[in-house]
Amino acid sequence: MKIYLHKLGCPKNDVDADYIAARLLSDGHELVTDPHLAETIIVNTCCFILPAREESIEEILSLANLKKEGGLQRLYISGCMAQHYGDQLLSGMPEVDGAFGLGEIDAIAEAVGTAAKLTGTVKTESRELSYLHGPRRAVTDSFPYAYLKISDGCNRGCTYCVIPQIRGNFRSRPMSAILEEAQFLASAGKKELVLVSQDATLYGCDLKDNGDLIELLRRLDSTDGVHWIRPMYLHPAQVNAELIEYMTASNKTLEYFDLPLQHVNSNLLAAMGRQTDRDSIERLIESIRAASPEAVIRATFIVGFPGETQTQFDQLFEFMDRWKLDRVAAFVYSPEDGSPAAGMDGQLADELKNERLDQLMSLQREIAFDKNSALIGTVQEVIIDSVGPDGPAVGRTRGDCPEVDQELYVSGSGIAVGDILRVRVEAADGYDLHAMPVED
Repeated sequence: MKIYLHKLGCPKNDVDADYIAARLLSDGHELVTDPHLAETIIVNTCCFILPAREESIEEILSLANLKKEGGLQRLYISGCMAQHYGDQLLSGMPEVDGAFGLGEIDAIAEAVGTAAKLTGTVKTESRELSYLHGPRRAVTDSFPYAYLKISDGCNRGCTYCVIPQIRGNFRSRPMSAILEEAQFLASAGKKELVLVSQDATLYGCDLKDNGDLIELLRRLDSTDGVHWIRPMYLHPAQVNAELIEYMTASNKTLEYFDLPLQHVNSNLLAAMGRQTDRDSIERLIESIRAASPEAVIRATFIVGFPGETQTQFDQLFEFMDRWKLDRVAAFVYSPEDGSPAAGMDGQLADELKNERLDQLMSLQREIAFDKNSALIGTVQEVIIDSVGPDGPAVGRTRGDCPEVDQELYVSGSGIAVGDILRVRVEAADGYDLHAMPVED
């Protein structure tokens, strides 16, 4: 059967989709890249925030139109939205033939093989992670990087978030399974491993004698073929001196600190359940920069949390202006059904939230452009993600995570995907950098 697998959402969802793809291929099905050629379509959905749910629904309805053309026989949904809202989607969208929660790979394969139509969601609460087993993962892209899931679920209880309700409590993968998958990915040509989870800093806390994140990074460092290791989602309350020391030392782990700060006003952070405050955040940034001026700090912020006053927003704005973080992503607060924050007083109007977001990101754009201009004339190490028939190669510096950070364009001959080069930055055009290779 010809199957089109449509990925939505975060890299953790993408990893799950790779395992679904591998199982379907092993059953003799054919994966197609054009949905118009598919007999079965599986939409791996996301529902973290309202825009993600809206995108998932729009994509499902758009792909469902292919049934009218006669080629598409079955349309299934999987992933977070199916886990959380599967029964509602099945009852409200007759175009959907089945809903499968997280990790339900066997059930998906059975339904596809029998062209079954299901009336209820197939799901397991807080599913174990045994379905994540490297050799059973499909690698279908040519990028030199891969996402490697090290845990799932979350115990933090942030008041704006429903991830624990969707993905369950925090569960670490056994280190042996992660190392096996890392070697598998390296054998498939992946030179950069991006470690993803809901909270990397808690890795191993639930596994007896399994080690912690630093031990995992040390073990991954010996993976042949891997050159860069990039841990994501480092909760600021758990980033300690030992982790900073390891990440800024000479090893394969990049000096890249992905910190979901969410805000800097201590009262709002307490209302969010973030287990940190402004003083500890500023001490953390000082510690990272003292350990290595070359370290890159990426932060995320939420704008318009219930009760956020103009003064509290101004504090966030002033914080960003003072500390000039290297990479910033910001989002307007979205009230999620079932989250404590959705019932809080002081919900802000969308217009005000969007206005504050624009102000914040306009400031960060100026900071980012200034930092890029300062790179002109410097030599940077980059990894090449793609090379087209015409035009420059596209790569990233050590301080840029795939898909979320900026890119760098390298002109020159003989450049191939996966090359790790030293280049001199020749020009900066906003978020884009232009460079030429230099001799070692």
